[in-house]
Amino acid sequence: MSNPSSIRIRQGYTSASPVPTQVVSNEEFLPPPQSDKQAQVEGLLDLASERLSKKLGMNRRKFLKTTGGMALAFLTMNQVFGKFFDVLASEAAEPQAFQERKGEMPFIFDVQTHYVSSSFNQPGWKDGLLGLRRRAREMGVNPKLSGDRGTMEDLSLENYIKEVFLDSDTSIGLISTPPGPYPWEAVVPPKEMTHIRDEINRLTASQRMLAHGLVMPQLGKVDLDYMDQQAETFKVDAWKCYTGSPPKGFEHGWWLSDEKIAYPMLEKAQALGITNICTHKGLPLGPVAHYNHPRDTLQAAADFPKLNFLIYHSGFLGTSRINIEEAKKGEIPWTTEFCRLKQQQPKLNNIYMELGSTFGQLVITEPVVCAHLLGQILLAFGADHVIWGTDSIWYGTPQWQIEAFRRFQMPDELQEKFRYPALTKDLKAQVFGLNAAKLFHVDIETKRQDVPKDYLNHIKMAYLQEGPTPSHHAYGWVRG
Repeated sequence: MSNPSSIRIRQGYTSASPVPTQVVSNEEFLPPPQSDKQAQVEGLLDLASERLSKKLGMNRRKFLKTTGGMALAFLTMNQVFGKFFDVLASEAAEPQAFQERKGEMPFIFDVQTHYVSSSFNQPGWKDGLLGLRRRAREMGVNPKLSGDRGTMEDLSLENYIKEVFLDSDTSIGLISTPPGPYPWEAVVPPKEMTHIRDEINRLTASQRMLAHGLVMPQLGKVDLDYMDQQAETFKVDAWKCYTGSPPKGFEHGWWLSDEKIAYPMLEKAQALGITNICTHKGLPLGPVAHYNHPRDTLQAAADFPKLNFLIYHSGFLGTSRINIEEAKKGEIPWTTEFCRLKQQQPKLNNIYMELGSTFGQLVITEPVVCAHLLGQILLAFGADHVIWGTDSIWYGTPQWQIEAFRRFQMPDELQEKFRYPALTKDLKAQVFGLNAAKLFHVDIETKRQDVPKDYLNHIKMAYLQEGPTPSHHAYGWVRG
């Protein structure tokens, strides 16, 4: 890897394309530069959108914010990478064709979303975001906004709502945080995450959000006591941990299989009845990279069968750390090894593979590697043990990832050679939300009935009628 000090990176970028044409970092890895193929997609999309938008009588940027622009992006990616996406040329020119092929969207439960602090100021946010409050006030759907004129303090929460719930088909989101020196000093501490959850659920009069707690078991009793507070006072919905990122004062990370360090934390989680352990694996963080390897999960899962272990990022190292040519043959460091280890323990049934950042990076960089990774985790863990996450809003709205996964196809040759399963509509519905709903005890049928009636859906309907304005903005790091 290049020396980070010699690399110019910038936070956030806005693109005309509805699908990013370079990898965005979620603050946990150094992004690679734009690849030749990504640059080719960008150039071809510019030319094609210019021609088509003129035929449709609109400017190019406006066209690219439509469903036709989204369809054209996938058509262009098929042109560069090969036919990985199920999309027809008619969808780019005819909104009705797009909607007919889209059909009814599955229930989408995003188990990895992030909040961007209000200190991150982007020109143009204020008018657009305060406009959401204006529409809510004018519609009268929230009486508490009757005297409200909007404040900048609310903008980051407003923007999260806009990107995740108004500009995407997401029904439920779980909010998470990168680590900090201590759990209560994380980038977004558990107290703030749960406050955001409660505010959104209160404003919508529905369950639209869940929130992580954070554990650092190397702190011993201090961490266990803080777990009590998070459970009893903050009412966290799951635990997030970073085995490669130690608290302040510690030189290296820890293993989930460490009986002295990790097992007291796991026993406490079980006793508190908060049984989903969401573990950052892959995208190496901390001073010693290998503590981010997922292999330790196997022993912990065997010793704690009543807990569920959610492997965030599916153990993927990141596009800047792998040999792409080897990965295109199916050898993906860490993830491939972990899948093989799991296949040696077929009765182990409490490990789930999460797709946040991993799918988003690979699908726009090398779709064939994305296909290998999906095929391997589906074979090793099962279609009922893969869960949807996007790492948004670092990546902007989750909608482009939703559309990419909805359209993504497993190539026939990979199915024949590696026995990977076809990515059927039913399989995708499991991944998009059914699997996470079971883990977090969400009644999907009740939720399907609640969502159309809640405050947020009223706002979304008004927003769509006025004409959606997706930002095409990414908030994470990109290579300059």
